[in-house]
Amino acid sequence: MICGLLYDYLSITIKTMIYIIKQLMRAMARECNIDARGKFFRLVGGSVSVFAGIVAFLLIVVGILPENIFTTASVVGMFAGGALGIYEGRSGWCIARAMGIKTPI
Repeated sequence: MICGLLYDYLSITIKTMIYIIKQLMRAMARECNIDARGKFFRLVGGSVSVFAGIVAFLLIVVGILPENIFTTASVVGMFAGGALGIYEGRSGWCIARAMGIKTPI
C-alpha cells in the first residue's frame, strides 16, 4: 500500500515537472548563442564529466568508493552536468547565456 502511494506521488510529481519544463521550453527561444569555441569546450567538458561519472559509478559498484549520499549525489551530478554540457555543445545553445549570465567562452 505504501509503495503504491509512493509510486502515485512520484508519478504525479514527475508528470508535473515534465509539463512545466515543456511550457518553459516553448517560452524560451533556443537560438544559437555560443560560437564554435564555446561549443567545443562544452562538448569536451561534458564528455569528460560523463566519462568520470561512469568511472565513479563503477568504482562504487566494485566497492572501492563508499556508497553514501555524497558519492551517489556526486555521480548523479557529474552525469547530469555532463549530459547538459553535451547538449549545449551539440545544439549551440547555452542555458546560462539564455538567462543573461555573461560567460567567457
